[in-house]
Amino acid sequence: MPKLKTKSGVKKRFRLTGTGKVRMNQSGKQHGMIKRTNKHLRNQRGTTIMSPQDAKIVKKFMPYG
Repeated sequence: MPKLKTKSGVKKRFRLTGTGKVRMNQSGKQHGMIKRTNKHLRNQRGTTIMSPQDAKIVKKFMPYG
């Protein structure tokens, strides 16, 4: 059987945690920061854990973890 290829877009955007959850960058920080509150911007720092429903889709594109 041939090896499965990982989607290169997924490889750049997501990482798996040790327990198998999908870690992703926070959304809403690309542009338009002036209209967002300071509290919103503070909360969008760093990374977050993806919801299980969305993580199931992303994991299909990362066959070898």
